[in-house]
Amino acid sequence: MAHRVLLLLSLAAAAAVAAATADAEDPLIRQVVPGGDDNDLELNAESHFLSFVQRFGKSYKDADEHAYRLSVFKSNLRRARRHQLLDPASGALEGAHYLATGKLEVLSEQQFVDCDHECDSSEPDSCDSGCNGGLMTTAFSYLQKAGGLESEKEYPYTGRDGKCKFDKSKIVASVQNFSVVSVDENQIAANLIKHGPLAIGINAAYMQTYIGGVSCPYICGRHLDHGVLLVGYGAAGFAPIRLKEKPYWIIKNSWGENWGENGYYKICRGSNVRNKCGVDSMVSTVSAIHASKE
Repeated sequence: MAHRVLLLLSLAAAAAVAAATADAEDPLIRQVVPGGDDNDLELNAESHFLSFVQRFGKSYKDADEHAYRLSVFKSNLRRARRHQLLDPASGALEGAHYLATGKLEVLSEQQFVDCDHECDSSEPDSCDSGCNGGLMTTAFSYLQKAGGLESEKEYPYTGRDGKCKFDKSKIVASVQNFSVVSVDENQIAANLIKHGPLAIGINAAYMQTYIGGVSCPYICGRHLDHGVLLVGYGAAGFAPIRLKEKPYWIIKNSWGENWGENGYYKICRGSNVRNKCGVDSMVSTVSAIHASKE
């Protein structure tokens, strides 16, 4: 609940700041979602799980428990893969729509799954592909062409690829513009305050075992394999692995309120902090078409 209040306060603060002109030319962003099929996912899951067991000294009483724990680990990886595109793109537009209209709508993720097949202009073979994921920026490009997103109520989430049932007459939120944010934490914070929640990519390795506090890993790669929503930041929070307080980003994940801190994740920030799991390397902002309150 506290994070929801913080998110609304950050949106209110953003609404009070004049909108800035988007950069005329966006830098190239590399594809977040690596190529591969379910067999690749199985192999990666086995490798990640083995590293997890060794790192934290885990042991299981028998083969059945080991198999069960591995299945849970794989399930989390698949869930991360499914939501790489959906939650951050729709979530960022929800925030932008609120700033533009004063209305907080829950937008359809399933429309992206069924209807968005937009390709990266610099890499024609890299296209958004339903439950296999995609890029936030190409998702925003799709919305500009389609006209916008329907609500979750009108186009509910099913969790699987389906036939596109998009009805333009039911659009509730539309994209005015989108841009890539500079790889600079001060710029990221400024854009967060000015434009509201930001869609970002992250290396989700340490999210698998996150319980609470500020995650501040000593080693975390910049390979991005998950999409999340950056919603705020704090000056100091306790980082268990470092045994002291650290400044942090607040991230809204897509794995439900029973995960992490009521569905949220805190990770170290600061120019002197290394191994931030790529949080600052792929950040995009979106603005919505303004409309008067009814």
